[in-house]
Amino acid sequence: MSENEEAGEKTEQPTEKRLREAREKGNIPRSRELATAAVFSAGVFALIAMSGGLASGARGWMKTALNPDPGLRDTPSALFGHFGELLLQLLWVMAPLALVCLLAGLLGPLAMSGLRFSGQVLIPDLNKLNPLTGLKRLYGGDSIAELVKSLLRIVFVGSAAGLCIWQGLHDLRALLAQPLESAVVDGLNFTLKLLAYTAGALALLAAIDAPYQKWNWMRKLKMTREELKREMKESEGSPEVKGRIRQMQMQLSQRRMMEAVPTADVVLVNPTHYAVALKYEGGKMRAPVVVAKGVDELAFRIREAGEQHRVAIVSAPPLARALYREAQLGKEIPVRLYSAVAQILSYVYQLRAWRTGPMPSLPPIELDEFNGKGAAR
Repeated sequence: MSENEEAGEKTEQPTEKRLREAREKGNIPRSRELATAAVFSAGVFALIAMSGGLASGARGWMKTALNPDPGLRDTPSALFGHFGELLLQLLWVMAPLALVCLLAGLLGPLAMSGLRFSGQVLIPDLNKLNPLTGLKRLYGGDSIAELVKSLLRIVFVGSAAGLCIWQGLHDLRALLAQPLESAVVDGLNFTLKLLAYTAGALALLAAIDAPYQKWNWMRKLKMTREELKREMKESEGSPEVKGRIRQMQMQLSQRRMMEAVPTADVVLVNPTHYAVALKYEGGKMRAPVVVAKGVDELAFRIREAGEQHRVAIVSAPPLARALYREAQLGKEIPVRLYSAVAQILSYVYQLRAWRTGPMPSLPPIELDEFNGKGAAR
């Protein structure tokens, strides 16, 4: 046994049952970087796509807000209603942008781990209040990963913003010499460009963080060899119990088989190693049916039961071996053995009808025992 296994380290991949239980408890891979990038990028590109409509709505709202009805001076109590109307108008202008961000906030986690609802997340976890647990989180591997992500965020966002400003530095200087209206338009366009660069940086960080979070989640759910064995026992049952069940099933099957031997018409033997009991009822069966078969000790018991109940015992080694290999218990014999079995049954019926005179002799049985495959015992 390796040192990892002796120490009980988690070296085995989690089973489907363990993954399912983790999801049911609300333990799913989460990437805050992916959610942030999804919301921010969707908001930026929605702002770019809907800039005309948003600008028109904002202009109309500003006119309404800056040109109030002069009659409001005489009725100060109506100011509250006026402010409420202005707030609703502003929300209506921003509603498309807010809706896009809301959908992006839902699609981010959905792409990461699917749509999951778990009430167990709402149950308070007192373990989180444990100072020792907090120290482990503070100085553990997850804290180091968060520190690295924070540094990468600074590098990515800072580099993207710096690159955008560097490329647009000449245009920014030119704003000072432009008329106010064109300067505002160009300034807003530059701002949107800067936001798009930032969104690209956040998307790059999310592309790194999402696979890492998935891998880290799987790593935490890994199992030790003992946990894997214990779960297999719980789901499939103990090997000892399963073996005992198989033994009991075999004993029950053999008991039913031995009870069917007295109803057989003939027992074909090897003469010692194999025994196959056949039954045939003309008009009810299309072909003889195997009611019992066995080898060695079970063959001896089948033969003994047949002798006790005066069932004909016929020694036909090739046919007995072929029937044991090819015929199924409780099913009709294979078609290729019809002729040989018919000769045996004819002989058995002659024995039953024999009273006086010479005893009928067993006809020679011509049979390709192996049917092109296998070997006799």
